[in-house]
Amino acid sequence: MNAAGFETPFTRQAHVEVPLICGPMYPCSNPELVAAVSGAGGLGIVQPVSLTFVYGHDFRQGLRLIRQQTSRPVGMNALIEKSSRRYQERMQEWVNIALEEGVRFFITSLGNPRWVVERVAEYGGIVYHDATERKWAMKALDAGVDGLIAVNNRAGGHAGRLSAEQLLDELGDLNLPLICAGGIGDENQFVEAMRMGYAGCQLGTRFIATDECRAAAPYKQAIIEAQEQDIVLSERITGVPVSLINTPHVSAMGLKVGPLARRMLRGNRSKHWLRMLYTLRSAFQLRRASLNEDGEREFWQAGKSVAGIHQVEPAGEIVRRFHAALLQKYGREG
Repeated sequence: MNAAGFETPFTRQAHVEVPLICGPMYPCSNPELVAAVSGAGGLGIVQPVSLTFVYGHDFRQGLRLIRQQTSRPVGMNALIEKSSRRYQERMQEWVNIALEEGVRFFITSLGNPRWVVERVAEYGGIVYHDATERKWAMKALDAGVDGLIAVNNRAGGHAGRLSAEQLLDELGDLNLPLICAGGIGDENQFVEAMRMGYAGCQLGTRFIATDECRAAAPYKQAIIEAQEQDIVLSERITGVPVSLINTPHVSAMGLKVGPLARRMLRGNRSKHWLRMLYTLRSAFQLRRASLNEDGEREFWQAGKSVAGIHQVEPAGEIVRRFHAALLQKYGREG
């Protein structure tokens, strides 16, 4: 611990002051949000499909736009699940451009991160990988990652099945920094996760309800009004459970895939093609619903942290408030 902040293995690796990540979100990770979190001392993560497909930036120019707003570190998310060759080539191109533009922290998910680890290592960078349970963490460890994003059962997006406490028990002996991802809506939950032994926390839903996020006002209001019991898991987004606010539209869609799709999702080859099909279809739906100010469709991702979110506020204020709470706790115990 030093005067500047609460030091952990994550803050040292990422060169940030606050052990807090604004997680990558499709379609909500716009450049202004990423820059605001990094500018306040946390780590904003670029989600490349959001940057290019949703907000229309050339990837390199989008990174430079963020850099115009903050000189502090930012990270990038690389979704590396096997899909089309064109997508794989595009992701490799994005990783290369990010490295050329000075990005040195990467979060990988939904695949084997070895190629990202090897490429990023050439630049002295850091790779953390999403893990929902031990078997995926072990694969990432074998690939050489530097840390793990421990995605628990309270997370938005692709939620896990284990609690934050259970994940800490499962992964704590791997000697890698662990980031608590899921269920962090207020500063007390942040401090508690750090007290448990996590090296940092990743927040998503909390940063949607911010001034800088380009999500539509009805979406932000739905987050503010929702409670934990309003969050449901749907298989109809990507083929694996994704956390959504349970709106009339979501209820009408249903939460489970059909028998044929379920069989395909068990196949080694067919599951990748079906997940890609689901993802492409949902990408348009999520973009439209998340950015549409008239509130049509009500198709909104969120985690159980909604219970601790009560207002829309500047992203930087959230980072600073959480940081202050952590320093205050340390001061009392130190």
